[in-house]
Amino acid sequence: MTKVYKKTSGNGDIALYLGKRDFTDHVDSVDIVDGVIKVDPANLNGKKVFVYLACAFRYGSEDLDVIGVSFRRDIWIQRVQMYPVTGGSPTLTPMQECLMKKVGEQGYPFSFQMPTDLPCSVSLQPAPNDTGKACGVDFEVKAYIADKADPVDEPVKKDTCRLMIRKIQFAPISNKPGPKSDVSKQFMMSDKPMNLEASLEKEIYYHGETITVNVKINNQTNKVVKKIQVSVEQLTNVVLYSSDTYTKAVSTEEFGETVESNGTLEKSFQITPLLANNVEKRGLSVDGRLKDGDTNLASTTLSQGEKEMQGILVSYKVKVNLMAAGGGLLGGLTGSDVTVELPLTLMSPKPAALWIKNLFGSGPTSQSKPWRVGNDHRRKITSDKNSEHKGHSLQYQ
Repeated sequence: MTKVYKKTSGNGDIALYLGKRDFTDHVDSVDIVDGVIKVDPANLNGKKVFVYLACAFRYGSEDLDVIGVSFRRDIWIQRVQMYPVTGGSPTLTPMQECLMKKVGEQGYPFSFQMPTDLPCSVSLQPAPNDTGKACGVDFEVKAYIADKADPVDEPVKKDTCRLMIRKIQFAPISNKPGPKSDVSKQFMMSDKPMNLEASLEKEIYYHGETITVNVKINNQTNKVVKKIQVSVEQLTNVVLYSSDTYTKAVSTEEFGETVESNGTLEKSFQITPLLANNVEKRGLSVDGRLKDGDTNLASTTLSQGEKEMQGILVSYKVKVNLMAAGGGLLGGLTGSDVTVELPLTLMSPKPAALWIKNLFGSGPTSQSKPWRVGNDHRRKITSDKNSEHKGHSLQYQ
């Protein structure tokens, strides 16, 4: 049984068919976007039919477009003429062969190969009272009727149909040991320093998974560690006309362990970053969503070497902060912090890895709603009625 998405134009002359809406970026290559368009030439009146795939950065709501200024910038776009046919018969993918049997003689297959330097689908979380589309990077496949591929005037809505898709990355299967970092800080009036070491058990963590941070403290100073704070911060790098980085804490926990002067502590602390605990935090990066369903914090962006990418690039770090204070009545006035940071890779597992984990190991609780990425073949196939771009799901043998 195969899941198929369909979107028909307002006039019924063209219809888009896609077999999936999630396309995986393997870092060194990206899944081919393959589909079929159905064309009824009866009412075209000499016009042509085109299909394009576009990656765009949306930095404003379409509702604000009152003076003809576009709030959308195309990062990458590729067009192809579908009707009348201009080339030979292409080699069909298995999905296209299946779709062609469904569509019939009016079907025309198309394929797009995305480059590896495009960002993944990411949305910036709006404020609770914001309306319209969220800012972020999105991908769309659009079919339209026009006289030429790039018309001066945008084709009217009844002559177009489009389906939003996602470009996503999954965590690599091999999981290396986690990073380790240490810092030594010298205080006034103390002959010896305070040493702080922190490490993670593994390099990659899945959305919804508890992160264990191992901490070692050797306090050779005359100060007392009053509190230990562990946090996870999301760094969003928006690369468009310029490069701007925004940092937001997605999880912060404080622990009351104390370390006296000339004392030591070796302990593990746990923290779980969840989107559910940050739903009102405006500007937070989340995995691009195709409809109003569950999603996750945006996954770490994996890039191929030093290849420059545009759009939204996401990374994370774990920060361990010791709040130290001097003794005596003035101890609170002479406080200072000792901080160490660790890089964190936060992603979704590949579907096969998730199946194995659910079968042989216990995962997070259902309250965290993790790993809702990709096609879930267990769910009943329904019409995408709540989607902003309503793509109907069909099923066939």
